[in-house]
Amino acid sequence: MKYPFVLAAFADEAGASIPEQIAAMAENGVSGLEIRGIDGRNVTSLTLAEAKEIRAQLEDRGLSVWSIGSPIGKINITDPFGPHLDLYKHTLELAEVLGAKAFRLFSFFMPKDEDPEIYRDEVLERMSHFADEARGLDLLVCHENEKGIYGDIATRCKVIYENLPSIGAIFDPANFIQSGQDTLEAWEMLGKYVKYMHIKDCFADGSVVPAGKGIGNLPAILEAYGAQGGKVLTLEPHLTVFKGLSDLEREGERSAVGGFAYPSARAAFDAAVDSLREIIA
Repeated sequence: MKYPFVLAAFADEAGASIPEQIAAMAENGVSGLEIRGIDGRNVTSLTLAEAKEIRAQLEDRGLSVWSIGSPIGKINITDPFGPHLDLYKHTLELAEVLGAKAFRLFSFFMPKDEDPEIYRDEVLERMSHFADEARGLDLLVCHENEKGIYGDIATRCKVIYENLPSIGAIFDPANFIQSGQDTLEAWEMLGKYVKYMHIKDCFADGSVVPAGKGIGNLPAILEAYGAQGGKVLTLEPHLTVFKGLSDLEREGERSAVGGFAYPSARAAFDAAVDSLREIIA
C-alpha cells in the first residue's frame, strides 16, 4: 500500500512494565502507545505524578502516548453514572499530562435478552456528558465498537456518531465479527466517521488471529482507510500465548498450535506487528 500509516499499539500485550512496553515498541518500529495497563494496573488508576513519569520515560526513547485505552463506558447502562463520570474527568486530566492525542471509550453494557434500543436515549445522554467534558481539549474522543455494548453493530454505532458529532469512531474489525456484523458492511456505513483503527482480526467463531489471517477484510478496509486520509493504526494483538510452546520448538522458530499460538506475550506482539506490515507492504 502507498499510504504512510503510523503504528501505535497496546504494548501491555508485550509486557506489563513500561520498560518492557518501550522495548517492544522501539524494537518493532512502533512510535505510539495506546496506554491501557501498567504493572497490572489500569491507566485510569494512575496519579498525575505517575503519568508525568511515564511520559518522560517514553520521550527519552523518542516515543509518545497516542491514545488513552480507557475502559470508560464499560459499565452496565443501569449502573450509577456519577462515579463513572468522575473517573472519566480524572482520566481526561491524565490524558493531558501524558500528551495523548486520542481517548478511547465505550457505550455501556446492555442487559442480556433486552433490546438495546430501549436504552438508546440513556446511552446518548450519558455519552453527551463525555463529549461536554472534553470540549475545548485538544483530544479526539472516540468510541470503539465492542460486543455486548450499545455500539456493538454498525447501525447503533451510527446512531452515536450522528447524534454526537464530536465523538469519532474507532473501527475494530474483530469486535464487529464477534458481534455478528460483516466488516465491509460496517465500513460502508461508518467509514466517514473513523478517526483511527484497532488492528485485530478473527475467524467466524470469534477466535482472534493475526491481521489478514481471518475474515475481517483488513486489506480492503485498510486500503479504504488510507484512501480517505487515515493515518493511525493501533495494534491490539489478543493472540493466544501458549507458555509451554517454547519447550516444544527448535530455537528461532515460531510455532502455531491449533492455528496461531506463541510461546510468550512478546512473541505474539512481534508476530502481530509482522502480520500488519505484510498487509501494508
